[in-house]
Amino acid sequence: MKMADSNVKKLATTLIDAVRDKDPLVQEQLCNSLCYLGESKPEETLDACDEYLRQHEKLAYPYRVIILKAMETIVKNNIDELDRCTAKIVIILASNEMTKSKELILDWQQAASSVLVAVGKRFINKVMEEVLTKFQPGILPHYFVMQTFANLSITNVFGMVPFLNSILTTMLPMLNLARQDQMKSVFCFALQHFSDSILEYLANLDQAPDPTVRKDTFSAEIFSAYDVLFNHWLQSREAKLRLAVVEALGPMSHLLPSEKLEEQLPRLIPGIIALYKKHAETFYVSKSLGQILEASVNMGSRTLEVQVDTLLAALHPQICAPVDSLNPLVIKNHNEVLRCFTILACSFPDRLLAFLLPKLENSNERIRVGTLHIMRQVINSASAQMEIKKPFILSSMKFPLLDTNNKVKRAVVQVISAMAHHGYLEQPGGEMMIEYILRQCALPPEPVPKKHFPETEDFLASDSVRTISINTLYLISTTVDRMNDVLWPYLLEFLIPVQFTNALTPLCKSLMHLAMKRQEEGENSFLIQYDSNVNLPSPFALTTRLLIVSSHPYLGEGRGAASLRLLNVLHLNIHPLLGQRWKKTIPPLVNYLEEHNEETLSQKEWEEKLLMFLRDTLMIVSDNTWICQLSLEMCKQLNCYNGTPLEKNFLYKCIGTTLGATSNKEIVRKHLQELLETARYQEEAEREGLACGFGICAISHLDDTLMKLEDFVKSDIFRKSVGIFNIFKDRSDTEVDKVKSTLILCYGQVAMHAPQELVLARIESDILRNVFQYFNTKVLGIKVETKDLTLKLCLIRSICMISQAISKSVQSSPFVFSQKAELVAQMMEFIRAEPMDFLKTAIRKRAMIACTYLSTLEPPLEELDKAELIHSCLHSVLALPSDAGITSSCQQTLYFDTMTALMDLLTSLLLRNLTPQGLQNMFEHLTPWIKSPKGHERERALGLSAYLLRYFLEHLNVIAIVPFHNLGLLIGIFSPRCADSLSSLRHDALDCVYSLLYIQLFYEGFAQDYQDEVAEKLLSLKDSLSDPDVTVLFHTCYSIAQIIGKRLPPDQFISLLLTTFEGLKDPDVNCARAATVVINCLLKERGAVLLEKVPEIVGLIHGKLCEVKDEHVAKAIQQSVYLLASQHRAAVVASLLASPLPFDSHTCSLWRALATEPTLTSQVLELLLDKMNKDVPFTENKSFLLSSSYDRVATVIPLAATCALYEIMSAPESGAAVLGLYPELFVTLLLRVSCTVGVQLPRNLQAKERKGANPRLAPRNLEPCRAMAKHSGPKLPLIVKTLIPVLSSVYEIQRITTTAYFAELLRSNVVNDLILLESLLDNTMGRQKDVCTNVRRLVLRGLANIATGSPDKVRKHGPQLLTAMINGLDDKDDPHNLVALEAMLGLSRLLDLAEEWDVRSILLHITIRIRPFFDNEQDEFRSSSINLFGHLNKFSHGNCEDVFFEQIINGLVSLLLHLQDPKPPVVSACKFALRMCGPNMECEELIALFEKQLQDGRGLHFGEFMNNTSKYLMQNFPDTLGRLVSTNLFYFKSCWEDIRAAAPMFIGFLVLHADKVACEQVDLNQLILALQLLLKDPAPTVRIKAAETLGRLVKFA
Repeated sequence: MKMADSNVKKLATTLIDAVRDKDPLVQEQLCNSLCYLGESKPEETLDACDEYLRQHEKLAYPYRVIILKAMETIVKNNIDELDRCTAKIVIILASNEMTKSKELILDWQQAASSVLVAVGKRFINKVMEEVLTKFQPGILPHYFVMQTFANLSITNVFGMVPFLNSILTTMLPMLNLARQDQMKSVFCFALQHFSDSILEYLANLDQAPDPTVRKDTFSAEIFSAYDVLFNHWLQSREAKLRLAVVEALGPMSHLLPSEKLEEQLPRLIPGIIALYKKHAETFYVSKSLGQILEASVNMGSRTLEVQVDTLLAALHPQICAPVDSLNPLVIKNHNEVLRCFTILACSFPDRLLAFLLPKLENSNERIRVGTLHIMRQVINSASAQMEIKKPFILSSMKFPLLDTNNKVKRAVVQVISAMAHHGYLEQPGGEMMIEYILRQCALPPEPVPKKHFPETEDFLASDSVRTISINTLYLISTTVDRMNDVLWPYLLEFLIPVQFTNALTPLCKSLMHLAMKRQEEGENSFLIQYDSNVNLPSPFALTTRLLIVSSHPYLGEGRGAASLRLLNVLHLNIHPLLGQRWKKTIPPLVNYLEEHNEETLSQKEWEEKLLMFLRDTLMIVSDNTWICQLSLEMCKQLNCYNGTPLEKNFLYKCIGTTLGATSNKEIVRKHLQELLETARYQEEAEREGLACGFGICAISHLDDTLMKLEDFVKSDIFRKSVGIFNIFKDRSDTEVDKVKSTLILCYGQVAMHAPQELVLARIESDILRNVFQYFNTKVLGIKVETKDLTLKLCLIRSICMISQAISKSVQSSPFVFSQKAELVAQMMEFIRAEPMDFLKTAIRKRAMIACTYLSTLEPPLEELDKAELIHSCLHSVLALPSDAGITSSCQQTLYFDTMTALMDLLTSLLLRNLTPQGLQNMFEHLTPWIKSPKGHERERALGLSAYLLRYFLEHLNVIAIVPFHNLGLLIGIFSPRCADSLSSLRHDALDCVYSLLYIQLFYEGFAQDYQDEVAEKLLSLKDSLSDPDVTVLFHTCYSIAQIIGKRLPPDQFISLLLTTFEGLKDPDVNCARAATVVINCLLKERGAVLLEKVPEIVGLIHGKLCEVKDEHVAKAIQQSVYLLASQHRAAVVASLLASPLPFDSHTCSLWRALATEPTLTSQVLELLLDKMNKDVPFTENKSFLLSSSYDRVATVIPLAATCALYEIMSAPESGAAVLGLYPELFVTLLLRVSCTVGVQLPRNLQAKERKGANPRLAPRNLEPCRAMAKHSGPKLPLIVKTLIPVLSSVYEIQRITTTAYFAELLRSNVVNDLILLESLLDNTMGRQKDVCTNVRRLVLRGLANIATGSPDKVRKHGPQLLTAMINGLDDKDDPHNLVALEAMLGLSRLLDLAEEWDVRSILLHITIRIRPFFDNEQDEFRSSSINLFGHLNKFSHGNCEDVFFEQIINGLVSLLLHLQDPKPPVVSACKFALRMCGPNMECEELIALFEKQLQDGRGLHFGEFMNNTSKYLMQNFPDTLGRLVSTNLFYFKSCWEDIRAAAPMFIGFLVLHADKVACEQVDLNQLILALQLLLKDPAPTVRIKAAETLGRLVKFA
């Protein structure tokens, strides 16, 4: 036992000694390890800490704090097991540590105090016995003695309270001795906690050990202390002391004798209140004041009433102060002050209201908001006391209701919410509160903030006035049952007034909920009694309002659905016949809204659905009186929607629909007259709505509608508007034009909607006559052109509608529109007058649409008029700038609509002359735009062209065969455009070519449904035109050119070729590229006649390549060279070889172009090889005259041929040709590579080389052997036979090259198939003694490659191969062990294939030889040796098992620790080796662990893995503990930080899982000494692991 205690002490001392470490993480681990030690041996560890601290009096206090904190943790976690003796030792130590220094050292003394508090949870008497010795009468105690008493009183209430009486008795005289503020503060702290402890004790007397304890037991002492604190210390200048006093006075007030408290209140309360002015942080003051008030009320104080005014005056500013939601103390103070008001409200309600209600009249924002917060608190928390005060409170709210400040509004809404829950709104004046809520609901919606700001009082996004008002309305209407009778039907009054429009959604939802409740109560309860509720809106007003606001359903958070749902619920109050019908028609409308959103809803379609609903409703009612009243109400509400023109527009349509349903013509005429007289013609939406209303009304009342329009023109009100002498009296010119615009639009709508059988007779006589009259103004008999945009647009729209009406009429066929030409001319004037720099108005679009409708009517236009119309319209649209001045989505839509209008007009005109000549006429106008240098103009023109040609083709009906004479010209224009840089043009261009080919076929006599196989291929190419790969794009263009060539008539070919050559000048680069594609296609067909021109053409092409900037055009020109060479090979090669060296990039590209076709490439390669073999590779010249050495200089012809070979062979397409000449090429080039080492360029090239070497001539890391073995095996025998003599070359570089080549050949099985293995093996092994280290390395690599190339031959040559590898391991002439490294790599590959016996005979030798490399500084050696060790495990069975098991144990620590190696290959090798070692260790758990956790690519939790490994090692091999620990100690000095950290961790886990007997193998003293040294390691992670391991060594205790 003594030995165990000694070990614990030694371990604890070691850990404690290390606490001086500067790293906080190390300190933390030391503390944790000490605590871990204490978990197993708490008494011994605490004793060690005690002894250490007593023996090291001079240990600096920060380190003493660490030890004390560890002791505190040990005590807390083991308090139940702690014996009294140890507890006493700890108590004495902590007491001494706490009081050793007279000065305050907070961290140190607090740590000691915490130890005492932890022990005091169980040993309170022992602690008190010790600490009370430091608490002597008449002597000021240590600061932390009092703090310890205070904390003990909280943590052990029942144990501490019995001591408090004596403590208080001793302490009271000391209060007067305290001079320092710190001492006074701790006395206050103690008194506060003593009071809290006593109060808790008294509140739980049923559980207390002494239930006889009473408050008066402590009252006298507490009062004495109170006297000192309040009368003396509270006057201190030190703010911290005053706060400490205040915190203590609160709980102390509950323990004061009642008579004393009553006596002190006149001074106490003002004294506390006075602190509000002295402290910015007022929470503690408010909390204490609340406790004092609570104590006063509890004892029934009579003097408190005198203080009420003072209290209210002091507390009110606290509530009015700004509240910072990010400051918790400010929030707490706010709540404490409200608690004070609650206490006062329950005791003095009249005084409180007398104080608060006048404050509501104060205009100061903070005062009013604060007062409202108090009112809400009082209403909620003192409801019984406020019951009879409700009328006064309601009447006092009139001033806050008028306040416009948002903070005040929020507070008012919150007060009203509280009132609703407590019955205030049922009182007179309650309706005013409801109206206020609704006004706040009707505020404009707040914009969503773009940035997030901290939630302060000034910014509460989720608590805005409108949001909180909506929530309040819904809350009181759905959850407060007593409000039902107040809100229903009163809320209906707010549906109609416009000022409540923004509140409609929440209002409708609340009303619907209330109505449904009423329906549940019965029909009588639900029906509205209009007689007794005269302010309620009529059924007609409700219907109109809810229907109109539904027209824009997503405004106001979705008021459309809410209004329709409410309308459905109110059906009984609207009309008794509507219930069943609306149940079927309204839900689909609501569902339709839910299926869509603001972006997807079609406004036109939705309005039509609502009008259909209205028509259906009117049909169901079928009561003319009811319908007339509804129309009257609709007209009355018109002015309500002046601020919402779109809704007013829909209201006009509803009025038209309603008037159409009535049979009372007087009512119809009266309302139409009123509409014309009261309309606000300046508003566009109102003009549109009025016209639509007239049109809808004309469906049933055409004559009345026309009559009213004409009567209005004759009326005084209109004449005053247009009279020349009264033009400035009543209305301006603009207003007059707006009236005329509306009337013109009305006539158009009437024509559009009127019955077809009636309208034709009135078109020219009534409708057009009046339209022209309004549009053409005459002054003194002279026609004046209007400049008003609205008037123009309305005229155009009206013409469109009139033209449509004529077209749709059943009598339109024989109708001749005599005014057609005049109208077309007017439209052209409008178009030409539009500005060309931007697209601002819809004049172009509307005018072209009108011309389109007019063009379908008889009589047809003259040719000159038609040409002028086409020219004007094209110029007006196509010449617009690229953006057309578009700056918004609306303008974007206008642009697309304008283009559509132009297309429709052109096709309408083309349809009237659908002949080749008609098409020719159309393209005479379009051709300049198609060739425009401006992309946007080409795009527009090509889009129109494609559209027109498709239209022509679809509507073509060939009666006789006629020539299509301009086909070649048109295709020449469109075919290069298939590659236009604007991808959007390509499909249009291809469509044009496609359409042209089919037009030609149809003119040749083919049927309309005929599908040409060749032409149809164009469609399959369309997708390729969109391919982002430009190679695909131009390949597609080539295919298009082939198709064109097959289908183009011979007489059109020359014109096509000439037009395509012109395309080379195209400013669009892509079109120029497409032109080269077409040219190459022609060269391929007709290049045979160009022999004499080859040199000139090659030179010309080279020159063009120098000029061309575009890469793709250059490639197309290179293709032209290939096309020439395929027909004139010798001439092209001769011309290119004459190019100067070094080849420029353009010459190189031309050489590579010759590699396109294998046959041609082979012939070119033969010419070049001939040039290389007929000339010497270099000449030897003296570098200068007196030099004795010669420089080797390359000859030009072989050099040029070599460069040409490189260019050709670098092209992937040359593969087949190179394969055919493989042996010749390889031998020549390999020998040339050897000969070029150290050879200089000719002098004329050296200067160019210095300026900038060609990167293509730089050396590369080639692997020709693998490529040859894979692709050219049958050619190897000749190559090998030629190269064997080179192995003995006097040139080292040639020996290296040849040996490396043979070594790589041995990697392939092909040498075995070709019976080359023996020859290669013998010749390679013959170089083992080569003086060159690199040759010897390559020999071993080649021999190892047999394992890959000829694995079945390894057994045959095993002894020979293994001997060579062993010799490599023992190579003495290699100081850097590179040969040994190659040998280890080779052995790893050969072992699995060799005979086991051959391996076993050298197994131990290899193992011993490679073991030192496990920890080599170079990671290659570590990974190779460890990997080889893993392979050796496969041969350890049989008589080698025991010997090799020892080698595993010897290397196990290295393998496990190197799992933390910084190099991933080493880690991977360790994982492999450990998996291989597992089976030989014959431990199933380790095998499973290694297999699962050590797979490559899998992450490893090293600590968990080592824990499990150590556990299984100790379970199965406990005898190895000593060896494993000793080996780990070696790695304590490793150069790698992670391994130094892993070694002690490994030891810790081993000891953790070892049994007592096994632990005897370990020299604990040696281990502790080693760990002590490791605790001084420079790396903190190492020190942390050392400290952790020391904690685990508790096993030795």
